[in-house]
Formats: sequence, C-alpha cells, structure tokens
Amino acid sequence: MIKPQIDYAALAAQWRAERETTLKATRAELIAQLRALGINEVTAEYEGYGDSGNVEDVTVQPAEVKLPVALVTAVGDFAWSLAYHHHPGFENNEGGYGTLTWDITADSITLDHADRYVECSHSYDEGL
Repeated sequence: MIKPQIDYAALAAQWRAERETTLKATRAELIAQLRALGINEVTAEYEGYGDSGNVEDVTVQPAEVKLPVALVTAVGDFAWSLAYHHHPGFENNEGGYGTLTWDITADSITLDHADRYVECSHSYDEGL
C-alpha cells in the first residue's frame, strides 16, 4: 500500500489561516471590552526561553483604570498568541522577548520582538 504524501506547506498554510481567524475574532472581542472601559492603550511584555514562557506584565492607559483579572488574562493570552503567530517557536532554546503595544483608539498593534541566539566562532589549525 502506498502512503499518501503529506503536503506540509499546505498544512502549515491551513494552520496559519486558522490562527489568523482566531486572532481576528479575539481581537474584535477584546477591543470592544477595552473601549467600553475607556482604555486607549494596552502594553504587554512577554518572554520565553527553554521551551516555556509567559506574559510578564499587562498595563493600560489611562493607568487609573483597573482591568478585571479575567480581561488581563485574555489580553495576555492574545498578546502571546499574536507574538507566537509572527515568531513561531521563539520560546525555544535561548528564546525571545518583546513588547506588544496596542493603540485601542486606532486599533493598531506594534510588536517589538527580539530573538536570542548563541553565536560561535570556530577555528581548527593543524600542523602549525
């Protein structure tokens, strides 16, 4: 029996499209809630390495508005998912980190991301 060939490029494209659809729906839900609370900016700091990671901090402007815990969690999850969507696997090995800044008024997101890596310089000299 011949095994069917798996089209990994098509599978990856399908997964990416599914993630984009989910992110778009989540974004619409969150922005409605944030606007209702009078929030005009959200900042989420995230970091990952060694095969794990998390959102370190979620802050909002105006700072005097306190988000419900469930909304802080939802915004953090969204920030992580968006960062992962644009930088898949960044939490592996030396990892990566970044800041998501969401202008709620304009519905514009800036993702400032950095990946860590190890650099090696190798030389081999024989018979010197």
